[in-house]
Amino acid sequence: MTAAGPRARRGHPGAPRPAADRIYGGVMSTKDEVREFLISRRANVSPEQAGLTGVGGERRVPGLRREEVAMIAGVSPDYYTRLERGNIRGASESVLNAIARALQLNDVEREYLFDLARTAPAPARSRGERPALRSVRASVQRVLDNLTLPALVHNANQDLIAANLMGRALYAPHYDTPHQPNIARFVFLDPRAPDYYVDWPLARRTTAAVMRLEAGRDPLNGELTALIGELSTRSPLFRTDWADHDVHAHRTGVKSFRHPEVGPLDVSFDVFEMPGEAGLQIVTYSPAPGTRSADAFALLASWAATQEPDGGRPDDAPEGREASPDEAPRPPR
Repeated sequence: MTAAGPRARRGHPGAPRPAADRIYGGVMSTKDEVREFLISRRANVSPEQAGLTGVGGERRVPGLRREEVAMIAGVSPDYYTRLERGNIRGASESVLNAIARALQLNDVEREYLFDLARTAPAPARSRGERPALRSVRASVQRVLDNLTLPALVHNANQDLIAANLMGRALYAPHYDTPHQPNIARFVFLDPRAPDYYVDWPLARRTTAAVMRLEAGRDPLNGELTALIGELSTRSPLFRTDWADHDVHAHRTGVKSFRHPEVGPLDVSFDVFEMPGEAGLQIVTYSPAPGTRSADAFALLASWAATQEPDGGRPDDAPEGREASPDEAPRPPR
């Protein structure tokens, strides 16, 4: 799905995955997530990768031992053990950075660790107090409509809440639903997904990793928790991908699609945050000039224009008002 995506699992090839019943379907607490995340990252770093010598012989656990992480991070074994058991509240920035270096976390994983520390225990607010945004301002929609490239807006729950005509055309299979289109539901539950995404396994892993990052940022997002629970129940592959404990930030990269109307597409994507709208991101897609994908984009634009001359708003949604969640914009047909 992306050029990089969630990083490959490192270290001991037999690193065990957490049991499926420990994932968010339960729902997992922040303390549980801290424990499982640190254990999974520790298992991914071999002594050789950590620069340790003279530690040969049979090892009962894959990757580093707790005391080895503690030694590399410069903290006591007892203190690191408490952290790995989920007691991360109050850990200083310097300690968290030391743990991140010892576990060789990438930037996104480091951010996720800090998010877990920030929300442990999570703020005392009721679930659903801040529901995810499901529409954009009319001015934002005008910006989208004036872009010639595909552009879509999604929230932290992976709901597609706005798009321009080319965006709906590119993601036409996602929009072929009477309900709010959702990237994660399409990736894991729609039988068309394996054909639409050229590298469907990567698309799955990336989607699960993005959702885990968002869940760490706001563990009391009841809508996201419910979605994770739904996918955990309905998709064995989601349970497998979720149990990897990978995290990923969707920023830029390359995607490859098999579009049902114009065929294969290799496109670059770029993500733009919307600081004034918490959790919303604009994603744009562009082909390299002079490529077959650029020619296919021209065909896609022609096809989209003949399918939706009204710009894609529901018939009963007047100018200047966004459709409600149950009035998801209809894709070109």
